[in-house]
Amino acid sequence: MTRQMTGAEMVVQALIDQGVDTVFGYPGGAVLPIYDAIFQQNHIKHVLVRHEQGAVHAAEGYARSTGKPGVCLVTSGPGATNAVTGLTDALLDSIPIIVLTGQVPTFMIGSDAFQEADTVGITRPCTKHNWLVKETDALSSVLHEAFHVATSGRPGPVLIDIPKDVQFASGTYNAPQPSTSHYQPTVKGDITSITELVEAMEKAERPLFYTGGGVINSGPAASQLLRELVAATNFPITSTLMGLGAYPASGDNWLGMLGMHGLYEANMAMHGCDLMINIGARFDDRITGVISEFSPNSTKAHIDIDPSSINKVIRVDIPIVGDVGHVLEDLMKVWKSRGRKTNSAAVGNWWSQIKEWQAIECLKFTQQGKVIKPQYALSRLEALTKNHDRYITTEVGQHQMWAAQYLGFEDPNRWMTSGGLGTMGYGFPASIGVQMGHPESLVINVAGEASWLMNMQELGTAMQYNLPVKQFILNNERLGMVRQWQELLHGERYSSSWSESLPDFVKLAEAFGAKGILCSDPDDLDEAIMEMLNHDGPVLFDCLVEKHENCFPMIPSGKAHNEMLLGDADTQGAIDAKGSVLV
Repeated sequence: MTRQMTGAEMVVQALIDQGVDTVFGYPGGAVLPIYDAIFQQNHIKHVLVRHEQGAVHAAEGYARSTGKPGVCLVTSGPGATNAVTGLTDALLDSIPIIVLTGQVPTFMIGSDAFQEADTVGITRPCTKHNWLVKETDALSSVLHEAFHVATSGRPGPVLIDIPKDVQFASGTYNAPQPSTSHYQPTVKGDITSITELVEAMEKAERPLFYTGGGVINSGPAASQLLRELVAATNFPITSTLMGLGAYPASGDNWLGMLGMHGLYEANMAMHGCDLMINIGARFDDRITGVISEFSPNSTKAHIDIDPSSINKVIRVDIPIVGDVGHVLEDLMKVWKSRGRKTNSAAVGNWWSQIKEWQAIECLKFTQQGKVIKPQYALSRLEALTKNHDRYITTEVGQHQMWAAQYLGFEDPNRWMTSGGLGTMGYGFPASIGVQMGHPESLVINVAGEASWLMNMQELGTAMQYNLPVKQFILNNERLGMVRQWQELLHGERYSSSWSESLPDFVKLAEAFGAKGILCSDPDDLDEAIMEMLNHDGPVLFDCLVEKHENCFPMIPSGKAHNEMLLGDADTQGAIDAKGSVLV
């Protein structure tokens, strides 16, 4: 079906036709026609953020928690450049978002006009694909193509740059059609390779599933198939930071998160396995440690929809390009057809070894005295919220790792964090996006005071839209992870890693009209958390915690998985000169 309409009307119509219900944005001169078109309809809700970076992170949170693409709308020049951090974040974490930017009129491009920037040039390295649309007639097809590219294959961010004269001009709108795009990623895995992996699974003595965000991106069916496969084979399973929730934290085969601040048992199993089955993870440097000593004696299989991720970092023995859900379905069929065989006796011995590693209790801590340990704060948050319909976002730093260690996730799409880019300021706007997607659910942003201040202005957004997001700040008055690295690497010279002028967070909350809560005594913590949960509106919870607590366990940079530092370890000299460049 075709219709005549303006470019601005096309944008709105395309979003409606693509099933979009929420757009996060900030107006400016170059997008005023689109904002006018939004004003004249009732299908799409626009959320006015306080900063364009916040708009993109909110769209990320919405996308990650709902499984639908997130959409944001920003103006030209600084509007577009402010979006770059969010775009890069989404690219590294494979989050499907569509960013619409205004641009100066086509006849002014290249003239250094007011609020002009080469948006397509600037964002080319940090998007999956981008477009500059110079003809109104081409706009609708580009809009539909953008949704296809963002959500197909390995998901990611796309950007459409729309000059102002294209928005004003009339043209022909084409409704969405089945995609004829050249971009048609392979979803079915090679059956020969899948059979080879099954053969390896039948013989393996020390197998391990290593799972990542690709399982969640594939959709809920992939997570369900993964659970069935783990239960049927009795193989242990671990996950990256981005993969938490694909397999339930309460599951019998769960070893916890692996990597730099992963659990001792997960990392030891990774080092000692003889068959590593990587499902939807990308061998990130936070996971591998030093590459030459990474799981040295294992046969490695890698299932990933992105062919460029395979053999990029770690050379694997069994590469399988395809969508996780499709590949796992075929893997189960082949394995069942061959008699559901595993080397159960050897796997039983492997589990005995893993139980010994688990007995170390690497996350054990002692809460004593009148200062709240951050581990205790998150343990109590977990205990008091685990039975809620709960979504968790985080900022970046020590609190992020503690949250991953002490909070349990039973389902996918419940955990939103900045993994690949490590973006401070991500969590608060992401929690707003999650809450917009799940208005009746409990949404908590676990934050550090330094990270939270980076996008604190979004408290205005939370208040304007009455979004009851809970900001749980572990306040150690330090850039905690920076301070920890300075302790380990730089002789305890704490250069610019403390905050000498922090606000009174309770008064700050009240200045925006929100509720502020201060807690400094472990005896008061449960009551304070319940007060936060029971308040029907945004809450800023200032939890004062031990200032110099280090985040353990930890693989020192430049070391292998079997050289972990535990909580009571002597940290002096733990990282050598070679390892220090890898932090």
